[in-house]
Amino acid sequence: MENMLVAVFENELKAYDGSRALAELESEGSISVHAEAVIKKNDDGTVTIKQKGDDFPIRTVGGTAVGALIGLLGGPIGLALGAVAGTVAGSIGDKKRAGVNTEFLNEVSAKLTPGKWAVVSDVSEDWITTPLDTRMEALGGTVFRAARENVEHEQYAKDVAAIKEDIAQLKAEQAKSRANQKVKLQLKIDNLNEKLRTELEAAKLRSMEQKKETKAKIEALEKKAANAKGEAKAKIENRIYEIKEKYKRDEEAFERWSKKNEEDIEEWMTGEANA
Repeated sequence: MENMLVAVFENELKAYDGSRALAELESEGSISVHAEAVIKKNDDGTVTIKQKGDDFPIRTVGGTAVGALIGLLGGPIGLALGAVAGTVAGSIGDKKRAGVNTEFLNEVSAKLTPGKWAVVSDVSEDWITTPLDTRMEALGGTVFRAARENVEHEQYAKDVAAIKEDIAQLKAEQAKSRANQKVKLQLKIDNLNEKLRTELEAAKLRSMEQKKETKAKIEALEKKAANAKGEAKAKIENRIYEIKEKYKRDEEAFERWSKKNEEDIEEWMTGEANA
């Protein structure tokens, strides 16, 4: 199972011990780490990235689920994501990308108070809590994890559905309006249609990014599997299978959703042209 994981520590030394523990667990075959960073919570509520895992398949923290999660932990939703090498704060788009829900964010934020440190990672693990939790707790760390959900596509779906509902309401109002009002309402409809296209295009672009990210993870795991033996090799191969199957399901669902929305737009435009 692929999880987003945050291990909170009281100080810098313990955080780096936690990072090394992740590396050890991966070398044992217990987990696979796709991306990782060590962060510090600053006095002003932002976070600073102190160490990036540039040797991981996802070469940069920015633009990944880990980068998005760090952004969310670094400030109130609504601020712009800052430079990856420095201080960061989250944005609304990060919540989609991170693949976690609000409850998880609230739990982590309550523990990750100013002055504390954390290891933030995207991992595949076979056990729900052990051995990773056992290792982190021995170092004084508090572990938070969330199954990486398809929150991103779900949020795009909600946003698009809301826009489509607004368009439908305006069209219904337009049908009952006088001629001078119809023109004003049409301008609002046109603006919403453009907003809808923009949202769908953003979803498509993100889907392409996810494809590249998934490919990088699989390629990295395949290299590790080639050098592994016995049970460790079998675990890695199973993780590869799970990642491929999850991506396949998500992509098929996205393609159906995208096609349906494109058909709806075409139908609306055809109806307006014939009106």
